[in-house]
Amino acid sequence: MNQMNENLQESSYVVWNPSDENGAVRFASCDFRDGQQSLIATRMRTEDMIPILEEMDAFGFECIEMWGGATFDSCIRYLDEDPWDRVRTFKKYVRKTPLRMLLRGQNLLGYTPYPDDVVEQFILTSAKAGIDIFLTFDGLNDIRNCETAARAALKAGKRVEGNIQFTSSPVHTMESFVQTACDYISIGATAVHLEDMGGMIDPITAAQTVAAIKKTVNVPVHYHAHCTSGMTEITYWEVIKAGADVVDVDVSAFALSTSHPSAESIIAALKNTPRDTKLDYNKLANINRHLLEVRKKYREFEPNLLGVDINVVKHQIPGGMRSNLERQLSEIDALNRLEEVLEEVVRVRKDFGYPPLGTPFSQMCGAQATMNVITGERYRMIPKETQAYVRGKYGRIPGPVNEELKRKVLKDGEDPIDCRPADLIEPGMGRLKKEIAGIARNDEDVLTYALFPTIGLKFLERKYK
Repeated sequence: MNQMNENLQESSYVVWNPSDENGAVRFASCDFRDGQQSLIATRMRTEDMIPILEEMDAFGFECIEMWGGATFDSCIRYLDEDPWDRVRTFKKYVRKTPLRMLLRGQNLLGYTPYPDDVVEQFILTSAKAGIDIFLTFDGLNDIRNCETAARAALKAGKRVEGNIQFTSSPVHTMESFVQTACDYISIGATAVHLEDMGGMIDPITAAQTVAAIKKTVNVPVHYHAHCTSGMTEITYWEVIKAGADVVDVDVSAFALSTSHPSAESIIAALKNTPRDTKLDYNKLANINRHLLEVRKKYREFEPNLLGVDINVVKHQIPGGMRSNLERQLSEIDALNRLEEVLEEVVRVRKDFGYPPLGTPFSQMCGAQATMNVITGERYRMIPKETQAYVRGKYGRIPGPVNEELKRKVLKDGEDPIDCRPADLIEPGMGRLKKEIAGIARNDEDVLTYALFPTIGLKFLERKYK
């Protein structure tokens, strides 16, 4: 027996560095934003969230991400809810846990750049409503497009967290991601995130990148990934070992598939390790029961993916975008061509110079790929968004754009712009207030109209009818 014990001790697998000084890893809840965006097309109503908000607040999350992304659009387009009221409602029940929103940099919650004064007013108004953390990103990792938003948030006394679009391509390297992290620090970021929007980065690459950024910056490093490929729970284990300070999770009812790892599983896996969360997953049981019932209400919006899709490593379509793409193809009776579209996305992304496939470029590449497949001719139809992208109006493109595509878009002698796109946009708040005069009653209404003029106007007319 003694010999057996000695053999076991000699063959022990050392999982953790005994001198790990990173302490307990912390959790950011994404249930009410990216969790539901990935699994039920952002259809959850505020009334479904209220019953568990106080329990969520008491659990011990680093923050609760509940706004931004597609939530604003969904509220006014589908739910007939005022998204600004959702923030205030959360603040009534969530009194100690910071509220986080995902902000698309100069694009705010839309898909194109807005004037600086609109960005500044949006940040100020969101901060007043109750947003504590602005998780800010640019779809091309062009940090010039985050400067105005970051400056406004810091001026409002709020936290700015820089979100790096973590992707793979011939033009993206570990060094480029470290440089992007440094660029965020230079504009005042209080934390840096790596976001693998499709779950396509392998565990070792992710861990090495987290470690490299940790060595370079002196702010917390967060990690965010989706489970589409089936690798992500392993990846979380590795990035936590590498020193990630915070990871994004969902309660198990809204975890896995095209969403994120479950809080309960990660808590259990880290028990008795140097990164033990010190959280009790039993306290999530009632929250989980409630969210399971909520999810049943929105079953019609769930994605068709069963199990995993390892091909996300190639096409890189993020979870929320995949479910939307499936729905759009169903509407034109072409769901059977999904695999063709996903294969075409790979070619389109290369033609586009390898943009990370976060918003709006996942939608842009997806729409162009769909047109190419449905029409049977590549670039026979080129949407205005693609044309603006090729002209540089979204920012600095990571790699070279296909020459044939450039010839179809650029006029003779025309060169893409190389300045910050918003430098070419005139101030807009004054004009917007005039356009919506008589309907808008405050800055929130003006901003709703600014972000989504058509559906925003219809929403405001219904609201004040």
